[in-house]
Amino acid sequence: MKFETVIGLEVHVEMATKSKIFCSCSAEFGGEQNDHVCPACCGMPGMLPIVNKKVVDLGMTAGMMLNCHINRTTTFDKKSYYYPDLPAAYQTTQWFAPVAVNGTVEIETANGKKPIRIKQIHMEEDAGKLVHDDWTGTSLVDFNRTSVPLIEIVSQPDLSSADEVVAYLERLRSLLRFAKVSDCRMEQGSMRCDVNLSVRPEGSDKLGVRTEMKNMNSLSAIVRAIEYETARHIDAIENGTEELVQETRRWDDVKGKSFAMRSKETAGDYRYFPDPNIMPIVIDDAWYDSIKASLPEFPEVKKARYTAGLGLSDYDADILTGSRALCDCFEGALAVCGNAKEAANWLISDCMNVLNKKQLTADQLTVSGKALGELIVLVSDGKVGRGNAKKILEAMFEQELSPARYAEENGFIVSNDTGLIEKTVREAIAADPKAVADFKGGKEKALMALFGKCMKQLKGNCDPQVLRTMLIDEINKA
Repeated sequence: MKFETVIGLEVHVEMATKSKIFCSCSAEFGGEQNDHVCPACCGMPGMLPIVNKKVVDLGMTAGMMLNCHINRTTTFDKKSYYYPDLPAAYQTTQWFAPVAVNGTVEIETANGKKPIRIKQIHMEEDAGKLVHDDWTGTSLVDFNRTSVPLIEIVSQPDLSSADEVVAYLERLRSLLRFAKVSDCRMEQGSMRCDVNLSVRPEGSDKLGVRTEMKNMNSLSAIVRAIEYETARHIDAIENGTEELVQETRRWDDVKGKSFAMRSKETAGDYRYFPDPNIMPIVIDDAWYDSIKASLPEFPEVKKARYTAGLGLSDYDADILTGSRALCDCFEGALAVCGNAKEAANWLISDCMNVLNKKQLTADQLTVSGKALGELIVLVSDGKVGRGNAKKILEAMFEQELSPARYAEENGFIVSNDTGLIEKTVREAIAADPKAVADFKGGKEKALMALFGKCMKQLKGNCDPQVLRTMLIDEINKA
């Protein structure tokens, strides 16, 4: 018998806000344990929540990016359950009127395009983090993450393979990063998902027994978990190796297995009820329209414009549209220098090299597009050599500066002082007669060796073509 896998995802995304959802504590990742906490996010009695408007803005933005209907009146509810990292013994979330419902995301795999339905997007607070110490056999709680704002994106069970799940998560990550809803860094836990999976005979419309694997934060681990769990379900049905039950499971990526954690709760177990401390949020036309107007151009639309309108290659356009920060910088640079290819080259090659050295992602690029465009113009006009331009670029990562002023203050402006160039050329030729003889013998690399020595002596402040011409002339005289 052939089986098909049925998968639905609950994707948790931490929103890019400076403060938490119901208090003014920092929502920044990291920090000393229990440093970003206050009586409100620690669940102390008598503390009243105040909704962070930015969270609602980003919740609406996410909904619009995923083609959802935005509920004009949205409410918060209490979800009751006890766990050590949940200090109030309930989570403030949305159940009765989430911020967004009924969306669609289109994915593409080797099997073609497929729409994935979004059931809802709701805003909620994150829980704390348990830190297990195997040496002492104790568990500690870090409440820094408590009340960090989340959206949970709940899909319908429309996914049927690990490939589709990866394509769906990558699409969500691309759209949410582009809209600056979240950095979606799975390695930091700002994007993680619960995988709900069942199998059924191919062609059947009846869902099988569903299991849930919690808090998956690695695409590779998700693929392995889906493949393992699918095989486990099929083996249980075909060979009776175990009785499948609705439960929550934990994936152990080292052992390559999933393990039962607890029986799967139902909505009734959580005893949802409206939070009496938070009034309903009414989204009027002006608020709705302002968020709608702030939406970015979709990545695929930008790519088409970059390739068809600006003549960039698919490769260059793919890299640029992989990050909103790269796109913003590219368009700012292009507005100044007017050369799309040069702007793309500087970003994809030079800027990415600096980011890699600093172990930063493309989304963490802070260089001004205007300043980058000014630097490109300095190089194209022959006022600054390429080598020195790279030094200026590295300085631009450290501070906001004017490339022209910085070049002048640091002696990077090209000086075509023919007397100085001629003196430098003659000294280089006199110091390396072998290179002169090799070049005369047809070895082009010998000329480049002399060229490099001269450029180093001149600190890059020379027109390369002028230097090359003078070198060849002097060698021919020798």
